[in-house]
Amino acid sequence: MTGSAGPDPRPLKVAVLGGGPGGLYAAALLKRLDPAREITVWERNAPDDTFGFGVVLSDETLGGIEHADPVVYRALQAEFVRWDDIDIVHRGRTLTSGGHGFAALGRRRLLAILHDRCRSLGVRLVFGTEAPPAARLARDHDLVIAADGVHSTTRTAHADVFRPQLTTHRCRYIWLSADFALDAFRFEIADTGRGIAQLHAYPYARPAPEGPGEPDGGASTVIVEMREEVWRANGLDTHDESASAAWCAALFADSLGGRPLRTNNSSWIAFRTVANERWSHGPIVLLGDAAHTAHFSIGSGTKLAVEDALALTACLREQPTLPDALAAYEAERRPVVASTQRAARASLAWFEDLATYTGQPPHQFAFNLLTRSRRVTHDNLRLRDAEFTDAVAAEAGVPTGTPPMFTPFRLRGLTLRNRVVVSPMDMYAADGDGTPGDFHLVHLGARALGGAGLVMTEMVCVSPEGRITPACTGLYTPEHERAWRRVTDFVHTRAPGTALGVQLGHSGRKGSTRRMWEGIDQPLPDGNWPLVAPSALPYRPGVNQVPHALTTAELAAVREQFARSAAAAARAGFDLLELHCAHGYLLSGFLSPLTNRRTDAYGGSLAGRLRFPLEVFDAVREQWPEDRPMTVRISATDWAEGGTTADDAVALAAAFAEHGADAIDVSTGQVVPHERPDFGRSYQAPFADRIRNTLGIPVIAVGAISSWDDVNSLILAGRTDLCALARPHLYDPHWTLHAAADQGYSGPGAPWPLPYQAGSRTPPTGRTDAPKPRLTLH
Repeated sequence: MTGSAGPDPRPLKVAVLGGGPGGLYAAALLKRLDPAREITVWERNAPDDTFGFGVVLSDETLGGIEHADPVVYRALQAEFVRWDDIDIVHRGRTLTSGGHGFAALGRRRLLAILHDRCRSLGVRLVFGTEAPPAARLARDHDLVIAADGVHSTTRTAHADVFRPQLTTHRCRYIWLSADFALDAFRFEIADTGRGIAQLHAYPYARPAPEGPGEPDGGASTVIVEMREEVWRANGLDTHDESASAAWCAALFADSLGGRPLRTNNSSWIAFRTVANERWSHGPIVLLGDAAHTAHFSIGSGTKLAVEDALALTACLREQPTLPDALAAYEAERRPVVASTQRAARASLAWFEDLATYTGQPPHQFAFNLLTRSRRVTHDNLRLRDAEFTDAVAAEAGVPTGTPPMFTPFRLRGLTLRNRVVVSPMDMYAADGDGTPGDFHLVHLGARALGGAGLVMTEMVCVSPEGRITPACTGLYTPEHERAWRRVTDFVHTRAPGTALGVQLGHSGRKGSTRRMWEGIDQPLPDGNWPLVAPSALPYRPGVNQVPHALTTAELAAVREQFARSAAAAARAGFDLLELHCAHGYLLSGFLSPLTNRRTDAYGGSLAGRLRFPLEVFDAVREQWPEDRPMTVRISATDWAEGGTTADDAVALAAAFAEHGADAIDVSTGQVVPHERPDFGRSYQAPFADRIRNTLGIPVIAVGAISSWDDVNSLILAGRTDLCALARPHLYDPHWTLHAAADQGYSGPGAPWPLPYQAGSRTPPTGRTDAPKPRLTLH
């Protein structure tokens, strides 16, 4: 196919802008599939000009290359340096984790292999010449592949169509090379005296004669990275290329054996994440770094570009028209790229905040580094190197045979038997007057029987007007107290060892709405009650009612409502109390600058916005028994411009901790309707991680934590103390007990209720094995 409207018998005429690995490989594949195609690659540099040194490719990518072009695959195989180990050097100690499996080669060698392949297939290569603009090429070419890199002129020229989002990050890094081959991937942390710097290094060429064109002793890529302020404090902003290389060689002299570092158009760069709303414009399509980038710490740039080339070629072959092919290419690659970029952002952020982790014990630090992207987890790292994960667990005091999630944790006078929390979830199932009924007894009782260390109620409202919906529970009448006592008595009697926590809150401007399944955040069709908030700002203008801005006297009344509910919660027998200061409800509304526009003492600066929530906290703490813990849930970011930031979240957590909070439950968002959350696996955990490792206070992580492997990973890495899971417990009330069974654990961290003990093993299934062959006859 070539036509925009239907099949066209003419062979494709293709222009490729950019002679990097992605563009060259796309050209080779397209020509190989149809030798009649006229394909030209434009590269402004000479054939042997390139930045950087080594390139890492995964086994998955190599498998795709082997299937698509065995000639290229065999040439790569002959050049690859392979290794399994990762060395982590911190505070003079080296820890090694094995079983990882990497393959790398020199970037020049990769380009030379692709040049040879393109020439052998008849692809026209034009070097040392600026390509004509993509729009001009599109006039007489059927397809224009813009593989022109992170600074793509094509993307810039058509920014109104591609709508790129470019994010520059907080570290500076430089690509260098050492003239010897390391025997492992190496991470090293160094204190410059003015801040932390890190080294990322790996071999890419074997000692001669196997590594033509490289030093006789082999070669290794060396990347040195540090925060912008550390870079400037060390005067590196004034260093030229040679002086920078010498400075880096001196800093990491032990790892380099005193050898110098080579440069290759090396300069200090601030990494830029590239994303685009669209990847194609007519016959013009973005590929590789022009379309997307992912931080080098997960080794993905060349990998993604080569995989783009494979996918684009396949879609052009499979689809009937060019528009169909380009749409299919983007649909196939976008989710893969998005997932990789999420992992890369997590890795990048970890290194940006590296200084907060350097005080961790050696094995925990190494485990934290290896699992930083959330793609490597406790379980798959244990499969790769059980000796390493056992050492991490032993250092942390985890008993042999006990998964980290089943270790106890103490908050004041309460010891939780494991690290699993059933997260607060609004059920919208109360009687019309806010009284919890049989549903709540069964719902909370089932999850208490299911093994979690702590089971939390939904947000229990402190007043009738503080409810989200008419079906929300309350704790402001004697009837409510008695009904909740029924639930706590059941849990303490039938699920001994399970703690039951209550979350107190007030809906603020998000109240008087329908139940979630009837229209989330939609006002009631009738019977609406007046709303209150810090400022007279509706949640959604034109949809939700304008709330009344609370006066000083009214603030005192609300504060007293929280205090009375706390006293009732204590009498009802709850083990822990959480103050809900998140998700745009009343107390959260005071904390966010997007919802608090007050000009009195309760607005303005962060200290002013904190004033009323802290007053409420103090009033509740006074009523809550001294030996019982109190936590606070916050939204660590509003996911909206001008809102609460991650830095603000650390300050909020510090303020609540200073007033006596025993742990911070770290959620995000739901403060304003125009938020843009960065969803993904455990996507809110980094905010909890930052608070814990900056302030040294206990935290609860929440947000798309869905597997027991995630829980073990977060706990053992020191990113959180407890993990709150919501939807997994809706899917399976016995999620925690089943997690124990899946891991072969039976112990004090996950006791089965006596009536359920007969079901504590995974039920048997039908046989799926077959007799093994005994003889081979010829």
